[in-house]
Amino acid sequence: MRETRSAVRVRATARTRAGEGRGWTMDTQKRNAEKNKERGDERLTESGIPVKPVYRPRDLSERGFDYERRLGDPGEFPYTRGVYGTMYRGRPWTMRQYAGFGTAKETNARFKYLTDAGQTGLSTAFDLPTQMGRDSDHPLAVGEVGKVGVAIDSLLDMRDLFDGIPLAEVSTSMTINATASTLLLLYSLVAEEQGARPEEITGTTQNDILKEYLARGTYIYPPAPSMRLTTDMFAYCARELPRWNTISISGYHIREAGSTAVQELAFTLSNAIAYVEAAVEAGLEVDEFAPRLSFFFNAHNDLFQEVAKYRAARRMWAKIMKDRFGATSEKSLKLRFHTQTAGSSLTAQQAENNIVRTTVQALSAVLGGTQSLHTNAFDEALALPTERSARIALRTQQILASEGGVTDTADPLAGSYYVESLTEEVEEAAWEYIRRIDDLGGSVAAIEDRYMQGEIEEAAYRYQREVESGERVIVGVNRHESEGDPEMELHSVDESIQEKQTERLREVRESRDSAAVERNLAALKGAAENGDNLLYPMKEALAELATLGEVSDTLRSVFGEYRP
Repeated sequence: MRETRSAVRVRATARTRAGEGRGWTMDTQKRNAEKNKERGDERLTESGIPVKPVYRPRDLSERGFDYERRLGDPGEFPYTRGVYGTMYRGRPWTMRQYAGFGTAKETNARFKYLTDAGQTGLSTAFDLPTQMGRDSDHPLAVGEVGKVGVAIDSLLDMRDLFDGIPLAEVSTSMTINATASTLLLLYSLVAEEQGARPEEITGTTQNDILKEYLARGTYIYPPAPSMRLTTDMFAYCARELPRWNTISISGYHIREAGSTAVQELAFTLSNAIAYVEAAVEAGLEVDEFAPRLSFFFNAHNDLFQEVAKYRAARRMWAKIMKDRFGATSEKSLKLRFHTQTAGSSLTAQQAENNIVRTTVQALSAVLGGTQSLHTNAFDEALALPTERSARIALRTQQILASEGGVTDTADPLAGSYYVESLTEEVEEAAWEYIRRIDDLGGSVAAIEDRYMQGEIEEAAYRYQREVESGERVIVGVNRHESEGDPEMELHSVDESIQEKQTERLREVRESRDSAAVERNLAALKGAAENGDNLLYPMKEALAELATLGEVSDTLRSVFGEYRP
C-alpha cells in the first residue's frame, strides 16, 4: 500500500526532531533549489524577497534573533506583536466601512444603513471638487460632483451628513488631505452644535499631503505651505481637540499606485519622519503631538508578506520615535493603523472572486494587528458599492471576528520561523530605502527629485508585465477565464446632483451675513501672510457659512497652486 504524503511528512519531521537525517534534508534542499532554479521555480514575495521551501530555527539564530529585543510581549516595546497587551480579546478592531457619494443626505442614509448592519465606526469619502478645494458650482467641478464621494460645500452640508448621528459617541474617519483642516473644522462645528464637548470628539483626518505629491495628485498648494497647514492642525488639535488623530500617514495610496509592500512601508515611514521633523521645527514638543499620529496601510494578496509588513512597521516606528526623536511617551512610540483591502486588486472579470480576495486581505490585516479595517465591496471595479455588496463586505469582517478564532490571542503567528524571517527581511529592505531617502535630504527632497515616484513606476511596470506574461496569476483574468460574467445590479449616481448643490450654494450666499464672511476671510488671509495658526480664523469664517471653495481660494491667493 502506498504511503500517504502526510505520513511521509510526519516521518521526516520526526527524524529531524530526533537529530537524524539533517544532512539528507539539507542535501535534498540544495538539490531541490538547483532543480527549481533550472525550472524557473524560484519563489519570491511580491516585493522580490526570496522564499525558501522550508524555514527552521537556524533562519533566525543566524541573525542573532532575540525575543526580548526583536519581539517582546504584545503591548511592550518594540511593539512588534501589537500595541495592546490583549489585542482583540477585549474587543475586535473597529469595522469602519468607507462610504460617500452624491449629496450629504444620501451618504447620511448609507451611514445609517451600515451602522444598523453592525458597523462600529464611520469612514467618509469626499468627491474630487471637495478634495481639490472647489465648490460644486465651479467650472472645474463639472461632471465630478458627488461621483467618487460626497459633495461638501459648506456647514449646511456637514450638518446633513451627520444628521441624527451623535458625534460625541461615534468615531469618524475622513479621507481628505489638501482640505483636511477645513473638513475637520466643519465636523467640529457640527459636533459642538450637537452639544459634544471637545474631549468627546474622536476620529481621524487623513491629512497626508506628501503622498498626494507622491502617488495620488489631489494637492492644491506647494509642499511648504501644505506642510504648514498640517503642523497648524497638529498644534490646533493638541489644544482644542485632544482625542482627534490629526493625521493618517498613508501607505495605502502608495501601494495602489503600484509600489511593492517594502516600498509602501519605507515611503510611508519616510513621510512620517518628515511630518515629525516639520512639527518639531515649528516648535511643537514631540510627545505633545506624536500620540495622535496614526497610519493607513494597504492589505494586498500576499498574506504572509502583509503580516510581516505590519509587524515590521510597528518595530521600526518605535525605534524611529525613540532613537531619532527622543520620544519618551509610550503613546508616541506605538504605531496605530487603519487598513483597507486593496482596491487595485479587484477585477471587473468574475467580480464575485473579489469576495475571496478581500477575505484573504482582511485576514492579513487582522493577523497583523490592525486597529481598524475597511473591506472593499466586490463590485467596486465596476461602480460604487450597492447596499448588498457593502453588506457582504461588512459581513466578511464580522465573520472573521466572530467565527474564525482569530481574536482569541494576540499575534497568533509570532514564532513562526517563516513569519519572523520574513518580518526581518521586510524591515531590512525598508531601512535600506529610508537610508537612501535620508541621503537625498528626506521625503520632500526625494519627492521633488522624483526618486520615490520612479521607484513606484518601475515596480508597477514590472507587476503589470508579470500579469500580461502570465507569470503572475490573476484568477479570472489570465487564468481560469470564463466567456461571460452574469449581469449585476450596479450603483448609479444621480446626474442632477451638481444642479442641487449649485442651487444650495446660491441659497447659502443669499442668506448669510456677507460682511461677516468677508471679514473673517480677510483675517484668514492675514494669518496666512503673518505665519499665525490658520485654523482659528478658518473656523470663524466657516461658522459664518464661508464655503470650502472660498476658504481654499483665500489660501491660494497667498500660497499659490502647485504645478509639478
